[in-house]
Amino acid sequence: MDLMGNGRAISAMLVANAAFIINDSLVKVVADELPLGQIIFLRGVMTALIMAVVCHFTGVFRNWRGLVHPLVLLRTFAEVGSTVLYLTALMQMPIGNITSILQALPLVVTAAAAIFLKAPVGWRRWTAILVGFCGVVLIVRPGLEGFNAWSLLALAAVMFMALRDLATRQMPATVPTFGVALATSIGVAALGGTMSLTEGWAALNVTSLALLLGATGFVTVGYIFIILAMRSGDISVVAPFRYSSVLWALGLGYFIWREVPDLMTVAGTIIVVLTGIYTFLRERRLSRLPAKA
Repeated sequence: MDLMGNGRAISAMLVANAAFIINDSLVKVVADELPLGQIIFLRGVMTALIMAVVCHFTGVFRNWRGLVHPLVLLRTFAEVGSTVLYLTALMQMPIGNITSILQALPLVVTAAAAIFLKAPVGWRRWTAILVGFCGVVLIVRPGLEGFNAWSLLALAAVMFMALRDLATRQMPATVPTFGVALATSIGVAALGGTMSLTEGWAALNVTSLALLLGATGFVTVGYIFIILAMRSGDISVVAPFRYSSVLWALGLGYFIWREVPDLMTVAGTIIVVLTGIYTFLRERRLSRLPAKA
């Protein structure tokens, strides 16, 4: 095991999670003033400009052909889909609840890798996946009191995120990280521009602009560090640290909106997190015994 590489990847995952949740919180706040399409467009354009400068000074454009790799395009498509679904749901849900649903992502990635990439997944991990999805049902609770139909959009966003992560893991090492982040931000900006054609445009004030600049900074950090986390270190070691986002979401949700999750949401979140961690640990163990995988 590369301890130094794993340490860097874990740090990158922690930074990415914090950055994304803070970005989400800022977007949720500024959505009271601006249409969602305008927010996505402006944030995407500002992020793309930042990444273009970074790519220029790091020499990414000298190997620009790597940015049109099919997996980069697939990842960008998946990121665009997850962005519109997730942010639409975020506007209508407590940030703690939607973040709890997103914790099913590692389980979905494992299941998708088994189905589409023929990755070996035994009965123990399939059981963990099924139990984890039961936890998601507790959070969403369709047909019961407290059900929020917008949570179905959050589940759809998880599917797009799983596609994004699988594409990231399959990308060759020669594809530059900063270039992938640039392609992502351009795709998201294009999505926001398309949405704004039907939603209209609102005047920016100083507060809204400051919030958007803050969101841009944090989402840029998130884009870079999540790619670094997924492409370096042992994924089975690094991935459990994804769950740090729950703590950030619950803390910010209470601090900003006084949101407190109910008992079923807490129970479902605990189930999803525990089954996800078990899945990672099982994958790590089997990676040391390839013949029994």
